[in-house]
Amino acid sequence: MNGRLAGKAAIVTGAGSAGPGWGNGRATAAVFAREGASVLLVDRDAEALEPTAKLIEEAGGTVVTHLCDVTDSDAVAGMVEAARTAFGRVDILVNNVGGSRHGGPVELDEPTWRQQLDTNLASVYLGCKHVIPVMREQGGGAIVNIASTSGLRWTGSAQVGYAAAKAGVIQLSRVVAVQHAPDGIRVNTVVPGQLHTPMVEARLAGQRSGGDVDTLLVRRQARIPLGFMGDGRDTAHAVLFLASPEARFVTGTELVVDGGMTARCD
Repeated sequence: MNGRLAGKAAIVTGAGSAGPGWGNGRATAAVFAREGASVLLVDRDAEALEPTAKLIEEAGGTVVTHLCDVTDSDAVAGMVEAARTAFGRVDILVNNVGGSRHGGPVELDEPTWRQQLDTNLASVYLGCKHVIPVMREQGGGAIVNIASTSGLRWTGSAQVGYAAAKAGVIQLSRVVAVQHAPDGIRVNTVVPGQLHTPMVEARLAGQRSGGDVDTLLVRRQARIPLGFMGDGRDTAHAVLFLASPEARFVTGTELVVDGGMTARCD
């Protein structure tokens, strides 16, 4: 298959979805496959992976599914080895797993605080830890980490664990990018804003608006200068650029995908 990622092997974590539609992981995996990459689809939920795999296979793409808890170091090492076994190499890693919980330091209990750091930040650390030796041995690769505008600004809700972890993803990516630039490994971050992904219906509406999806969507859209919400496909196309040879001179930076929200001060 021809395309911008022809002949490349990629791992996309969080490649399932919380429901129908375009989550960041599902969309990224589909775009990668369309552009010629072989993709290891990773999630902890086999049922969530099935629609993603079916979508890509029906379009003629090459995928292998793999179950993994990306907060477990041994499991992440196994994930990287599974990609090497399936494809012979690992050219691209997309660390996409994440999820928010409401509350500032008073409201957020300590176990949830630690869970937020594990899910959103330690998962990225572990992905980098286990894939970098493989990429270094190969002579290079590309890592794209998914953060959030919550790591840059207040975005309308106290979610201190999520915000702190996503800010950490951005700085982790910068440090790793500089350290491993001599190895030919590029590391960048995509920073999505308030997108309409399946997570809105599955979790956020219950956390933020008493289950009223329409109210939450109106509130989120009002913050966006472009006047509409993107979805996971917008994240995916940003990831594609950073993973592709077109970004050969881009490392240690962030690509914000938010319709202008963080540029506006109000």
